[in-house]
Amino acid sequence: MKQTFTKSERLCSKKTIGQLFQKGSATTRTFYLFPFRLLYTADSERGHPAGTDPLPAILISVSSRNFKKAVDRNLIRRRVREAYRKNKSLLWGTPDKPKQPPAYIVFLYTAREKISFEEIEKSMKLALARV
Repeated sequence: MKQTFTKSERLCSKKTIGQLFQKGSATTRTFYLFPFRLLYTADSERGHPAGTDPLPAILISVSSRNFKKAVDRNLIRRRVREAYRKNKSLLWGTPDKPKQPPAYIVFLYTAREKISFEEIEKSMKLALARV
């Protein structure tokens, strides 16, 4: 699998984002794993070209309440995006235990301070294995 992050992997639909953040939704599942809160759903309504792996669309959110400067929010967003890009193959599991990845994933960065890329990547690996 290529380690790319294309436009089709970005969650842009306001309707879908609204459904993911809707309280009490039966289709959306969530869990915490420092420094992330993950929301994900397995709606398989997304259209994919035949013969390609359906990549989940993701959204990365960093609170402006915790990070006032856009420079800091963008730095964290870049680190999270890079950690996802490098480790997204974990979504499919191992060859002997394949998994079906969810259709949409939201990464909410909940930490109140900037943490190193190594820590973010370690948490990303655990989160993707758990999803």
